[in-house]
Amino acid sequence: MGHTATPPPTAGGLTATEHRLTNGLRVVLSEDHQTPVAAVCLWYDVGSRHEVPGRTGLAHLFEHLMFQGSAQVTGNGHFELVQGAGGSLNGTTSFERTNYFETMPAHQLELALWLEADRMGSLLAALDEESMENQRDVVKNERRQRYDNVPYGTAFEKLTAMVYPEGHPYHHTPIGSMADLDAASLADARDFFRTYYAPNNAVLAVVGDIDPERTLAWIEKYFGSIPSHDAKRPPRDGTLPDVVGEELRQVVREEVPAPALMAAYRLPHDGTREADAADLALTVLGGGESSRLHNRLVRRDRTAVTAGFGMLRLSGAPSMGWLDVKFSGGAEAADIERAVDEELARFVAEGPTPEEMERAQALLEREWLDRLATVGGRADELCRYAVLFGDPQLALTAVERVLRVTAEEVRQVAAARLRPDNRAVLVYEPVGATAPDTAAEVADGATVSGTAADASAAGTASADTATDEETAQ
Repeated sequence: MGHTATPPPTAGGLTATEHRLTNGLRVVLSEDHQTPVAAVCLWYDVGSRHEVPGRTGLAHLFEHLMFQGSAQVTGNGHFELVQGAGGSLNGTTSFERTNYFETMPAHQLELALWLEADRMGSLLAALDEESMENQRDVVKNERRQRYDNVPYGTAFEKLTAMVYPEGHPYHHTPIGSMADLDAASLADARDFFRTYYAPNNAVLAVVGDIDPERTLAWIEKYFGSIPSHDAKRPPRDGTLPDVVGEELRQVVREEVPAPALMAAYRLPHDGTREADAADLALTVLGGGESSRLHNRLVRRDRTAVTAGFGMLRLSGAPSMGWLDVKFSGGAEAADIERAVDEELARFVAEGPTPEEMERAQALLEREWLDRLATVGGRADELCRYAVLFGDPQLALTAVERVLRVTAEEVRQVAAARLRPDNRAVLVYEPVGATAPDTAAEVADGATVSGTAADASAAGTASADTATDEETAQ
C-alpha cells in the first residue's frame, strides 16, 4: 500500500492523507475528532459522458442497481443495515461521475466499508432480470415525476442538447431517454459494471472521527482482494469551440404556471482560473437577491418574480452558465431579454464594482466552507478533486484560487462568453390554462424549477451545480 505524507495544515487546520492499494484503489483519509461520526464516500470515474448513443441512462440506472443487493446483502439490505446502525446513505449520478456515500456513527465505520466493498466486489452475483426490471421501472417513473410531468421539467435537457451538439458526450443528460432505458439489457448492465466498477477506477474518501491506521487496515481487508480491471473505455472527446457561434432559440408552449426565459452559455472548463472568474461573474449578475439581474428585473422593473444565474462546472467539456427568469403577470419576453442584454452589456463595459467583487467572493467562500464543514461534504470534495483533477489536496485550497481572481479577469470572461452568439435560449409560453394574475401565484407555481441553482431539479451551489443528479430510490 502506497502512502503520501500529510501536507502542511490548510483550510482551518484540515488535512488529508493519500494512499493507494495494489489493485489501484485510491484512498483519501481526513481525520477530524470534533464529532463522533465518520463519512464514507466512493466516487467511480463514470457518468453519462461515458455512455454511447442508444444506451443513454445506463450510469444512472446502475446507480440504482447498486442498492439492489450483492453477494452477502440481499434486496434492500444496504439501506436497512446502514439506517439500522444510525447512519444515512445515498448515491447520485452526473455527467462525469457516480458516487455513493454513508455518514455513520464513528463506531459503525467498519460496517459502511464492508458494505461498499461487498457491492464493488460481488454485485454481479446478485444482479438478475428481476432486479433489472424493478430498477428500470423506478428510473422511468423518476423521469416522469421529475422531468416529463412537471413544469419546466425538461428545460435543462433541452438546453444541454442545444449547447452540446448531436454526437457530443454531454449532449444527453444522465437521466437518459425512455427508449434507451427500455432497450438496456441485463448483458448491457453486466458489461457496464465490469468496465467501470473496478477499484482502479474509483476513489474512496473516509472523513471524520477515525483512527487512520485501523481504517486503512479495514480498507485493505475488505477492498484489497477485489481485482482491478483495465478495459475501461475512455470518454469521447468533449472539446468544443469557446462560443457556440450563433444564438440558438426554441419556443416551448406547455402547461406551465408562468412565462419564462431560460438561457445557457458555454463557459470555461472547471479547474481553470477562467472558470473561477466566470463563477464570480454569474454570482454578481444573478446570485441571490442582491444581484444585478434580481435588482433590475424583480425589484426595479417588476417584470419577473425570480431571476438567477448559476454555473454548471464541467471538467471534460465547456462548463455551462444557466440563466432562469420567471415572468410576472403581463411581462413580455422581448422586454425581459432586452433588460438582460442591457445588464450584460453594462457589466462587460464596466466590470464588477469592488463591493460586488467582495460580496461574490464572500458568497463562494461561504459555499466552500459549508461543503468542508460536514464530514460528508468534505469527503465528497476530496473525491471530486481526486477523480476530476488528480489531486484531492486541491479541495482544501480551492477558495484561495477564487479570492485571487481580479475584477478585470471577471469582466474579461464576461466579455468573451456572455454574448448573444454564445447562448441557447428557451422561451416558455403557457398554454391550456389562464396565466396567474399575481406575482405571488407565479412565484408559488415556479418553485419546481426555481433559480439557476435548481436547474437540473437537483443542483446545489457547488461545483456540481445544475448537474442532472438523481438520488437512489
